[in-house]
Amino acid sequence: MEYLRQLFLFHENHPLIFTRLNFWVFFAVVLLAYSWLYRKNGLRNAYLFLVSVFFYYKTGGLFFVILLFSTVTDYYLGQLIYNQQHPLRKKLLLATSMTLNLGVLAFFKYDYFITETSNALFHTHFEVVTHSAKWSNALFGTHFDLAKILPPVGISFFTFQTMSYALDVYRGDVKPVRSLVDFGFYVSFFPQLVAGPIVRAAEFIPQLYKKYNLTSYEFGLAFFWILKGLIKKMLIGDYLAVNLIDRVFANPASYSGFENLAALYGYSLQVYCDFSGYTDIAIGVALLMGFYLPKNFNSPYKAKNTGEFWRRWHISLSTWLKDYLYIPMGGSRNASIFTYISLVVFLIFVVLLSQKLILIPIFTFVFGLMWILTRYFPGIKLSISTNINLMMTMLLGGLWHGSNWTFVIWGGLNGLGIIAYKFWRKISPYENSTHWLTHVWKLFFTFSFITFTRIWFRGESMQGTRELLQQIGGHFGWDLLPQMIQSYWKVLAMLVFGMVVHWLPESLKNRWREWFIHRPMYQQIGVSALVVFVIYQSLSANLQPFIYFQF
Repeated sequence: MEYLRQLFLFHENHPLIFTRLNFWVFFAVVLLAYSWLYRKNGLRNAYLFLVSVFFYYKTGGLFFVILLFSTVTDYYLGQLIYNQQHPLRKKLLLATSMTLNLGVLAFFKYDYFITETSNALFHTHFEVVTHSAKWSNALFGTHFDLAKILPPVGISFFTFQTMSYALDVYRGDVKPVRSLVDFGFYVSFFPQLVAGPIVRAAEFIPQLYKKYNLTSYEFGLAFFWILKGLIKKMLIGDYLAVNLIDRVFANPASYSGFENLAALYGYSLQVYCDFSGYTDIAIGVALLMGFYLPKNFNSPYKAKNTGEFWRRWHISLSTWLKDYLYIPMGGSRNASIFTYISLVVFLIFVVLLSQKLILIPIFTFVFGLMWILTRYFPGIKLSISTNINLMMTMLLGGLWHGSNWTFVIWGGLNGLGIIAYKFWRKISPYENSTHWLTHVWKLFFTFSFITFTRIWFRGESMQGTRELLQQIGGHFGWDLLPQMIQSYWKVLAMLVFGMVVHWLPESLKNRWREWFIHRPMYQQIGVSALVVFVIYQSLSANLQPFIYFQF
């Protein structure tokens, strides 16, 4: 009885994640019951909804209440938006949905920022208290810090999903889901719930009403995706993190510039293997249950410029920002009222983040100068407007990751990289070159630029990022380079291996996939067992959580 009790209770140190055995035991039990229910769509959807809520409870504790709150409110608001004929009331209902979703997201992701800024600017003495942690400690014997509000796992992902649903219903792109249970299943589907990909209603909701169908080809493809994801995450990403990246970023000043640079390039590979590995597994797990999730990565380090990189990286978020932020601002056409509202909101964040009210007259002056330029120099109006839209999208994308300067700088640098390339390609003598050296240079330069921006994405603090740059720039350790290469040869070999595999031609990778899919089942099982054995040999003692769980 005690074992069963523990099985159904939340334990913060034993979440259900793809890299632990408890998830695969959970998934096996889910599939066993699913095999009896899959023929009846309504019963299937209800079952998977309940299973998904339980999965989220086991992963995030009482925060499943937030998930249910978002589900219920957006389901009924979606119905009201669809049935409302009055344009103004329709907009007010949409605004209600956006306010609720963004309000919950802001509370959990920007609570400390708002509290600390208020105390600094207005000399108040507010304190952060998390009542959900208090209730969890009392009910389940957990030991959460009451003064520390941890954001619910994956809150940004399911919030963006429910927001896109309300917006699509408002635009008339989709009709409301028929039942609350079906909508709950769409929002909470457990393979992609906590780290994406962000699934659009138009892509997923039609699948709720289709009959289950899984061919032998799709079965092999699902297993291929799962094994591929496990290799990326556990064999490559976690190995690099444990043996180099985490220790260097925790204390950059204690390591040479070479070690800091190796950790920085290693982190670019780690974050890709970690995040794309999760989505690969999610796609495979969903496919075994007959559901298709969108591809979220397309070999991003094969990009030849920053704009192309963002079309290949975290595709579901990039397209979400484009469709629901960049285009409503005016996109490449012009600026809109939404552009200036977003700009004002962002600048308020900057003022609060810096806690310097002197920035208000500075920003006012810049606004005035921009107005004069666009008013009296129409030739540059379009260029200024579209670049503002682009920069605002990247800056707000940075703030989506967190409310501190490191994410603002990271988003801003990526925005500058995209804008700079737009101007450079007009004058570059090599833009249309097909020479292999030109191609290699573009790949290397783009990869290095993206890696450089991640100094602020991964850095523990602004001080840590400064120390890392100082070590690379002034204390590289050239005299100790042979000894360091010898000491880190396994890590460097893994880094080179990961990048070489990533840069292999897509046609070769497709042949690997097709070879595995068309093997007899006993061979697929043998390959899977070998992969699991190799991964098991590389496991570290400590749990390595997926990086994007925190977002």
